[in-house]
Amino acid sequence: MENKEKILSKVKDKLNKEKTMNFSVKEGSAASVMSGMTDSYITPFALKLGANNAQIGLLSSIPSLLSPLSQITGSKLMEKYSRKRIMVSSIATQAFMWLPIIFLAIFSWKNIFTSHLPTLIIIFYSLYAIFGSMAGPAWFSLLGDIIPEKIRGRYFGRRNKICGIIALAATIIAAFILDFFKTKGLVLAGFSALFIIAFFARLLSAYFLTRHYEPRLKLEKGYYFSFLQFVKQAPTNNFGRFAIYVALIQLTTNIAGPFFAVYMLKDLGFSYTTFMLVNISSAIFSLLFMPIWGKFSDKYGNRELLRLGGLIIPFLPVLWIFSPSPVYLALAPQLIGGIGWAAFNLAAGNFIYDSVSVPRRGICVAYFNLLSGIGIFIGAILGGILAQYLPIAFMNKFLFIFLISGIARLLVSIIFLPRIKEVKKVEKAKSGALFYIKEIAINGFVYGIINDLKGLKRIVSRKSGLFKL
Repeated sequence: MENKEKILSKVKDKLNKEKTMNFSVKEGSAASVMSGMTDSYITPFALKLGANNAQIGLLSSIPSLLSPLSQITGSKLMEKYSRKRIMVSSIATQAFMWLPIIFLAIFSWKNIFTSHLPTLIIIFYSLYAIFGSMAGPAWFSLLGDIIPEKIRGRYFGRRNKICGIIALAATIIAAFILDFFKTKGLVLAGFSALFIIAFFARLLSAYFLTRHYEPRLKLEKGYYFSFLQFVKQAPTNNFGRFAIYVALIQLTTNIAGPFFAVYMLKDLGFSYTTFMLVNISSAIFSLLFMPIWGKFSDKYGNRELLRLGGLIIPFLPVLWIFSPSPVYLALAPQLIGGIGWAAFNLAAGNFIYDSVSVPRRGICVAYFNLLSGIGIFIGAILGGILAQYLPIAFMNKFLFIFLISGIARLLVSIIFLPRIKEVKKVEKAKSGALFYIKEIAINGFVYGIINDLKGLKRIVSRKSGLFKL
């Protein structure tokens, strides 16, 4: 009788985890509608409110620093509250942060507080980022308990692909909405429409989080350690060196990151639709390669995938120097960028799961993100200072900043990648171009399409959900 109860308990646990994996895709899809409607357009909105280059840098840097600080609070809340409660309350509060941002568009239209609007968008967007990030440690910890290690790369690869397609569609729709309202002389109304959609999409995301199954989490005594202890020990251990590497990549990336939009909209004079088309080209190739990289990481490890991404992304900002053509920008730096960043981001996220014990996942991801946030903050501040005050005449100053960013990224990867080791047992990747062509183009791309078609057939026939354990 006791064995029967144990078997039934295991079966129930497995079914609940499968349901949660599918609900997580739905939650991520709703979140992707919000991000697609807003991520690429918050900088154009700030420009419309009158923000200068330095303020654009602050719009990127301040939320990037405050967000991971809020994750430390989120990880401590796990000692008192359930992870699901933390996620739902944080995400619902984040959704309501779009309402004051909508009022900023109204204030600008009515010429109210016009000189203060750039500061107010920085404040409210920072609050939006803080509440969203507070849910991060709980979400990361919960998903780590739900998804088996053997399929983690494939699951997140496929989940990211589905969510990415939805974000891509939302980004395209948002650009058409903005250009439509722009032709009517009502572009601020267009931004308001995007933020209203984002508000309801994020509320839907919070609803799907309420449907998640939450396994019991036991935080062992002594699991906690301070951020200062983490930083002191970081250079002496593998996870610490990995965290420093990612933080430095974020720093060097964000020297240029906030200003690609400014360069396209102000210097090149792109319409919102052209701006969107250049941006989504990166997302398209990221979507195509995400499941490929997921399968690759399960087989050859996240360190190898991190190395591939880390050696691609230094060349991306440099490619912007050679032509201002939107066709070139979409097909060169953005195409390669989608491939490189898909590899890097997937590897970085999964490397944390592999490196950290279950009780410490929440606190470790908070400290990891805080270190990255400090890097983003410093990088964006440096970029903002350069963009605002750099006195050069021999080339466009934004392109010069892109060049600096690319060189700095390459130096960081050359120095740190050899010092990071794989932490799980995987097959050893071979050297040579033929190996990567076989693994990526044939085993990854071709068989990925076949598996997607099989998965679509199962969904249409309703024989199973999106994911099975």
